[in-house]
Amino acid sequence: MFTRSLAALAAAATLVAGAATAQTQIPFALDWKFEGPSAAYFAAVDNGHFAEADLEVEVTAGQGSLDAIPKVATGAFPFGFADINSLVKFLDQNPGAPVTAVMMVYDKPPFAVVGRKSLGIETPADLEGKVLGAPPPDGAWAQFPAFATAAGIDMDAITVEPVGFPTREPMLAEGEVDAVTGFSFSSFLNLVRLGVPEDDISTILMADHGLQLYGNAIIVNTGFAAGNPEIVEGFLAAVAAGWQDVIADPQAGGEMIASRNPALDVELETRRLQLAIDANVLTDHVKANGMGGIDEARMAEAIEQIGQTYEFENAPTPELYFDDSFLPEGLFPLEAAM
Repeated sequence: MFTRSLAALAAAATLVAGAATAQTQIPFALDWKFEGPSAAYFAAVDNGHFAEADLEVEVTAGQGSLDAIPKVATGAFPFGFADINSLVKFLDQNPGAPVTAVMMVYDKPPFAVVGRKSLGIETPADLEGKVLGAPPPDGAWAQFPAFATAAGIDMDAITVEPVGFPTREPMLAEGEVDAVTGFSFSSFLNLVRLGVPEDDISTILMADHGLQLYGNAIIVNTGFAAGNPEIVEGFLAAVAAGWQDVIADPQAGGEMIASRNPALDVELETRRLQLAIDANVLTDHVKANGMGGIDEARMAEAIEQIGQTYEFENAPTPELYFDDSFLPEGLFPLEAAM
């Protein structure tokens, strides 16, 4: 539970805002470690998009989808990348906390259940009577109750095994669990790397089975944003440019990630990036409408779906969780690679 007082949060946000006006160095908190889908942010660094906005951005790895929210709410980081559904719950439990989403990135969320066909997992119904490995801080696990309701799964018929992020895929590869929750592009390729045959891996994307939720978004400390609107606008434009770069050249994106961690496999991370682009970022809706915004009617449906398995303490409305005032009119157009 996030217990810091709102007065302390506001003070921290003021400190961050003051620091930002004195210099252009901006820390940015990711949700997870450096992998293919984070290449867009390094493209914004390496290709000079942040520099064009007079920003020097330091990208910091995270430890799960919930990790960036308190970092930004306390003012330790002005910007972060986090699951908007977890942000909805966080703000319900901490009303008035100075954090909001300002740019949608994963128009279709990568929340998934990844299993093995040889262990009997191919459809949502197959999870009943099986063992599901789920890291407690995992964003996909956080949405699993809503997914179970939408897909008609009896959660009481599933044995849930809390697992750590480092042991999640190895346990599935060894058959110690039948399936795991995770991001589709991460768990799938982690299993491939561990030697599990691709045709034995089943990826059940929650969005394909009734889940109407959005995914990860750029979040900002609202105190910082109020004092530095031009920095927020420049940051978001640079992020969009970084995504366009890696859409045009995913291989270059994979190489950027590997330059930060030489132990990574460039081809594997390039493939992971391409999976995220195709399934989560460059959706039909984004191709038609641009990147960054949300549809209020869809967001209202998503909030209603969250409420099926979560009891809100306060009346939820989309404007509590997403501020589109820093986005350009027409959003950020993204073009598929030719």
